[in-house]
Amino acid sequence: MEKEPEAFRTISEVGEELDVPQHVLRFWETRFSQIRPMKRGGGRRYYRVNDVDLLKGIRQLLYGKGYTIKGVQRILKERGVAHVTDIGRGQEPQMAEPAASTEKVTRAKGNNSGSGSTQKESAEAGLSPDKKEGLKLALADLAAAKRLLSGEKKT
Repeated sequence: MEKEPEAFRTISEVGEELDVPQHVLRFWETRFSQIRPMKRGGGRRYYRVNDVDLLKGIRQLLYGKGYTIKGVQRILKERGVAHVTDIGRGQEPQMAEPAASTEKVTRAKGNNSGSGSTQKESAEAGLSPDKKEGLKLALADLAAAKRLLSGEKKT
């Protein structure tokens, strides 16, 4: 039997709808204080429609857009719950590209298109001196490991 669209949902129903395990939903409750399901006897959780839409928005940002938990927390703080809820409803508002501080996860593509200097400059613009130094040390370690693996000698 189908539930009414505005009916409360259990954690198992929400997990099934979002295709996420129940323990992930419980974990998100610890990381996002904006998620507040009603709790009944025995600690059973009942999610309202707005809770489900918020969870859908969080899921979309984490899994669809590649944000970290900190990045989503920052979006919730700066743009509010309504913004993320709209994303969950599929009414995706115009989102500016996230600032470096929004911590969007990016994957390196290994693209050597010749524009390395501009990419390097733009990447370094948002890094603190400590982070730059840490990256330089990590790069040096990786280069040394590559030399060891390939049998090269340090010059």
